[in-house]
Amino acid sequence: MMKIILNTVGAYLSKKDDRFQVKVNDEKSEYSCKKVEQILVSTSVLITTDALQLAVENNIDVVFLQYNGQPFGRVWHSKLGSISTIRRKQLKLIDMPLGTKFVKEWITEKINNQILHLKKLESNRSDEKIKILEDSIEKIKLQLDNISKVKEVPIKNVRNTIEGYEGTAGRIYFSTLGKVIPEKYAFGGRSKNPAEDMFNCMLNYAYGILYSNVEKACIIAGLDPYIGIMHTDNYNKTALVFDLIELYRGYMDEIVFKLFSKRQVKIEMFDQVEGGLWLNKEGKVLLIGAVNEKFADKIKYKGRNIELGNIIQYDCHSIANKILEEVESTDVSMGCI
Repeated sequence: MMKIILNTVGAYLSKKDDRFQVKVNDEKSEYSCKKVEQILVSTSVLITTDALQLAVENNIDVVFLQYNGQPFGRVWHSKLGSISTIRRKQLKLIDMPLGTKFVKEWITEKINNQILHLKKLESNRSDEKIKILEDSIEKIKLQLDNISKVKEVPIKNVRNTIEGYEGTAGRIYFSTLGKVIPEKYAFGGRSKNPAEDMFNCMLNYAYGILYSNVEKACIIAGLDPYIGIMHTDNYNKTALVFDLIELYRGYMDEIVFKLFSKRQVKIEMFDQVEGGLWLNKEGKVLLIGAVNEKFADKIKYKGRNIELGNIIQYDCHSIANKILEEVESTDVSMGCI
């Protein structure tokens, strides 16, 4: 399966029989709808309604991206991914200890991924940088230990506490990355849109790609992307997506850091804007190519050999099943019908 990425101003996407036809200037390319899983549109592009209908009929996700990689819209079939029972039970999690248990598991996995990334970076580093990495790992482990001790009571009672430990771990982690990255790319910590430095600019766009994949996986698994636990409800806020995306940020961190470590990133890949930087077409091509290549790799995950790109869907189905099973068993034990 492949993704069609429309990243050139004036590109034209149309339908030809059961194929998508992409025209850029005088060049045409065709792709079977049976081999396409997603279409990403990140700039000024023309798309016919016939092409959109072909995508909908074949369950192909069409995502429209802003300059920072965040989706601002998508075309998707109108059928829900699963039975409504999942969404009804999902609503209960915010008032149940089970909801906090989920949150602790997700954030623990996120922080473990950060620790694993820092450990990998110890290879072929100077003694000075290894010391920086080791010290940071120990400090992050303390936050992990603090999270493990948080009581599993309704999330409203412990949300701020968990956010504090998670935030401290994150600041240590990104400050450390900024110290061990090649010197010309050094940065002080996280900065968002627009980013203040090249690393954060590319990372923000990578997270945007990730956001789109998590939202799609939620829909397919029958989870309501707007009903979160850790992240609170807000108008048009996909709170569950923001909850779950934490599990996978580490993969994007590794992809982006590797591009900088190998010095593949050039200043010409960024456009200067008021307040910071945006990733331009050349940078997007490099990043999207690296993400797609990495996501095609098979890894050992929870006892299974699975493509990295399929992990999100696997987890979302697993979470949906847990919600059905564990919330139902809790309801029965409490005498709810």
